[in-house]
Amino acid sequence: MKIFCKSIFIVLAILLPMTLLSQKAEVKRIDPPFWWSGMKSNSLQLMVYGNNISVTQPKISDTSVFLKQVISVESPNYLFLDLDISSAKAGVFNIEFFNGKKKVISIVYQLKSRELNPDEMTGFDNSDAIYLLMPDRFANGNPDNDDMPGMLEKANRSNPNGRHGGDIQGIVNNLDYIKDLGATSIWINPLLENNMPAYSYHGYAVTDLYKVDARFGTNDDYKNLVRTAHKKGLKIIQDMVFNHLGTNYFWKDDLPSQDFYNQWPEFTRSNYRGGAVNDPHASDYDYQKMVKGWFDVSMADLNQKNPLMANYLIQNSIWWIEYLGLDGIRQDTYPYPDKDFMAEWMRRVLEEYPNYNVVGEVWLSFPPAVAYWLENDKNADGYHSNLTNVFDFPLMYAISKAFNEKEGWSSGSAQLYETLSQDYVYSDPMNLVVFADNHDGDRLYSKLDEDINKYKLAMAFLFTTRGIPQIYYGTEILMTGHEHDGHGFIREDFAGGWDGDENNAFTSVGRTPEQNEAFNFLRRLMNWRKSSKAVQNGKLTHYLPENGIYVYFRHTKEESVMVMLNNTNEDKEVDLSRFAENIEGFETGKSVLNRMYFDKLDTIVVPAKSPLIIELEE
Repeated sequence: MKIFCKSIFIVLAILLPMTLLSQKAEVKRIDPPFWWSGMKSNSLQLMVYGNNISVTQPKISDTSVFLKQVISVESPNYLFLDLDISSAKAGVFNIEFFNGKKKVISIVYQLKSRELNPDEMTGFDNSDAIYLLMPDRFANGNPDNDDMPGMLEKANRSNPNGRHGGDIQGIVNNLDYIKDLGATSIWINPLLENNMPAYSYHGYAVTDLYKVDARFGTNDDYKNLVRTAHKKGLKIIQDMVFNHLGTNYFWKDDLPSQDFYNQWPEFTRSNYRGGAVNDPHASDYDYQKMVKGWFDVSMADLNQKNPLMANYLIQNSIWWIEYLGLDGIRQDTYPYPDKDFMAEWMRRVLEEYPNYNVVGEVWLSFPPAVAYWLENDKNADGYHSNLTNVFDFPLMYAISKAFNEKEGWSSGSAQLYETLSQDYVYSDPMNLVVFADNHDGDRLYSKLDEDINKYKLAMAFLFTTRGIPQIYYGTEILMTGHEHDGHGFIREDFAGGWDGDENNAFTSVGRTPEQNEAFNFLRRLMNWRKSSKAVQNGKLTHYLPENGIYVYFRHTKEESVMVMLNNTNEDKEVDLSRFAENIEGFETGKSVLNRMYFDKLDTIVVPAKSPLIIELEE
């Protein structure tokens, strides 16, 4: 029996290549579709996809491009080509594929000239204010692309979880609105193709990493958006996803290797417990389920320990930065992929773009857990993430609680104080992106019981505390929504973004009086912050909340700003002598939010449930 099985194996080993050779080889796709000369890294790995391409022998006759290695994988329809392009100039070269001595395919590949100077790319920083928007729900600038050939899900604006038609042109049309509000950077939820049967509007189940979703526009439209934004002084931050791909990715029925995905005997969800990754006491069971479990049935979990998969993702991110001239990246579900891969990705990005910024979504509740992922020398296991920025989820939770609670020893504004008092765990708390809500949770105005006074307190804090502030589209017009009702209800359409909308909230006449009150308050605050070096980069000194008043200062050697938050329902007179160490040398002050002037810095009355932001003057 053993001899018989061995004979069958030998026959199959002989016949299979002969069968493949008898079939015509072709090239359907090469990723990346083009590259650039003059990159810091001299290596380029091409994924060549096409029927039976593995039976060919690729050659490159251009002497400036050296084919170092050809890698075959499980599927006969892929080859990975490792190139050395250290001597290559911008231009084209041929990749020729041979069957024996016969050339059967010839592909022209392009190396472009770099348009960017990586040393001049500054990313985003503390001078910025980030505006987050969901493209499908922001504005429909081109109704003709709402339904496109080949796209599985059709537009249905009546479905909260359906496609509504917002697109890249809608963003372009409203760049002036975003700039006027006072934002300087725009974080856009994923624009890449999500060709899934349903629930595809959010963009987090990518089905082509090199292509904009046709219902949003084209790659050229995306590039035009970035160029137009830059001309207006606005930065663009791309939302990327390394943890998973949509199950309808082009290789869905023909993976290069089965271990491109983390596979399970049966569908297994992640436990979503990011803390298990850096927990020194975590079980291997919990760790494996966290990093290898699937985020959802429609989102295949990627195995970044496969070096080909890892390099495919890394090169794709660099390709988009270079192609678009992106100003930054927001990386989704940061603790979910392999953490050593993520560190290597950041190293590669910073190698090409030394001054670049990437903010990671580290959705954890406690400062030490978040601090682990921000590049630092303090991790007990020696892990270096190389990550430049993280979202401050602990402070988001504190904001949600602070202005709804009565003042107490550990409640009310003490929530803010206690959270900030743990900043010692971060390598640099100024590198945190601070926010009050985003596309994955209850909207801020709903969390604050639709109380505009609480809203003003929250916004005043957000735009004067340390870090880089970020708001979610519609926060400025008091949009509401609870996550437990479904994500569609926290991602509703921006009124006025569609022809025929009853109101146009992009204009003052299309907003209610309360919406205008909120918009004008936030607009004044955000635009003032653009010129305040103390708030952008100054030291934070805060004082324990007393009698319902939380006071802190943002200060440099040249400037000082005093912030007073009254989280009670009574006007409060505050004796400023307690703050002498920060007031010394200043005689007067003026309010940022209104025209009040303080000719003495001895006592100040802070109105009930209100903020005061005072620029101190000598």
